[in-house]
Amino acid sequence: MAGITHTVTNQAPPLVQYDVFGSDRALVEAVERHLAPEVREDGLAELSALGHTAGSAQVQEWGVQANDNPPRLRTHDRYGRRIDEVEFHPAWHRLLGKGVSAGLTAAWGRPGGHVRRAAAFLMWTQVEAGNGCPLSMTHAAVPALRTDPALAAEWEPRLTSVIYDRALRPPGQKPGALFGMGMTEKQGGSDVRANTTAARPLAEDGTYVLTGHKWFCSAPMSDAFLVLAQAPGGLTCFLVPRVLADGSRNVFLLQRLKDKLGNRSNASAEVEFDGTWARRVGEEGQGVRTIIGMVAATRLDCALGSAGLMRQAVAQAVHHCSYREAFGGKLADKPLMRNVLADLALESEAATTLALRLAAAYDDGGEQERALLRIAVPAAKYWVTKRCAPVAVEAAECLGGNGYVEESGMPRLVRESPLNSIWEGAGNVQALDVLRALRREPAALDAYLREVGQARGADHRLDAAIKDLLTDLADLEGVEGRARRLTERLALVLQGSLLVRHAPPEVADAFCAGRLGGDAGAAFGTLPHTLDLASVVERARPLS
Repeated sequence: MAGITHTVTNQAPPLVQYDVFGSDRALVEAVERHLAPEVREDGLAELSALGHTAGSAQVQEWGVQANDNPPRLRTHDRYGRRIDEVEFHPAWHRLLGKGVSAGLTAAWGRPGGHVRRAAAFLMWTQVEAGNGCPLSMTHAAVPALRTDPALAAEWEPRLTSVIYDRALRPPGQKPGALFGMGMTEKQGGSDVRANTTAARPLAEDGTYVLTGHKWFCSAPMSDAFLVLAQAPGGLTCFLVPRVLADGSRNVFLLQRLKDKLGNRSNASAEVEFDGTWARRVGEEGQGVRTIIGMVAATRLDCALGSAGLMRQAVAQAVHHCSYREAFGGKLADKPLMRNVLADLALESEAATTLALRLAAAYDDGGEQERALLRIAVPAAKYWVTKRCAPVAVEAAECLGGNGYVEESGMPRLVRESPLNSIWEGAGNVQALDVLRALRREPAALDAYLREVGQARGADHRLDAAIKDLLTDLADLEGVEGRARRLTERLALVLQGSLLVRHAPPEVADAFCAGRLGGDAGAAFGTLPHTLDLASVVERARPLS
């Protein structure tokens, strides 16, 4: 009898040994759409290879191991000497090495590099989001360093290398390097102009010593960091190496690691500077302007990371419901569950489509595309990252009690889901940045309206949403109190325009009905039942 009672039935098989890229139709189509013909074949092959790697049992196990074995801080060695090092589980290094070798820090120097990297980053996030932090900051440091041609010539080849070298040694002796960033201080938070870290000039031009602290410094074992500090001429950007050219350790005192809700495989530290050597990046007093290129790139990565988390949550939910039976049939075939799954799939596809469109704007580099990024990146960062948590929670619910159990992997997604909305400027910061662009940069709004206008006349609900948005934009007096609502509308209209132009009709129809037409409730699973929801769900189903 014991054997009979313990027979396992009606359980979905693990979603493993599958192509994370090829099974994501929205992602594949976005890459095909945005890559130039001469690099499309190579790009698709490269991403398919990474997709199979990301979906493999071994790599997925690495993600579990890295999350289950958080980093440990070692301030001193056995003899009492300060070493200020963080120990990571071997799985962390394997994941980080795979990410570097896959080109996740190498977008800036190759054709279609940003689209290819964006798709790869979205996939790699689904394995384990924590290692995305050093990959993102290393990638994003390039535009800041380019404000100083000499620094860029020295560092950019290391940052865009596909070789991961974990050793702490002089950067000139390494084939590849990783970068971090330190802006936030405990007294200022997002108000970086309130920073108190002081920079005192040295005799050698462009060099300083820093005294102060940083409240959040992620990936503290990186080779160098961009930080903000108060120089005699005002808030300034500096490059702080972990190891100096002579092989000695720079003063980089790790006080403690943060005990975070999620993102547990990644170390986030409090750092003290006490006579720390630094090199100026850009001019004194121009710190925010210098580092803003890095911030913009990491904000896009926040949207990409959230899109990746949403895609994995939806893939797990659809996969489970495609196998699990209840009340005489597959869960995915039940009208109400189908509605929930379709609603979740819409959110995921809209996020992916928007994020890849912005990556393509980076590749284009034209004046209008740069203007579009100025308003679309903070809007996308605001909206996509905020949608991640409710998607992850609802997807976990699709698995029932199984989704609340650690072994399912869903709790890890739920804990990770709020992070990207907080990092690199929380919601209010993004909304205020959108307002700043609207007020100061007319070209940004013009580029946005040109983009969404390409879909005018294709769907009456989108047309009405554009009209309402224009009414909102006509009056910016006292707008700060409604900045979130305006930013949300900007993001939704842009998503709607992209889906109407590029997604299958059933996806665009459902999105416009539920997100722009007001024909849905506040919770997921409240789309009009007359829509072709079965096709939306089938499109989102991962093929294992």
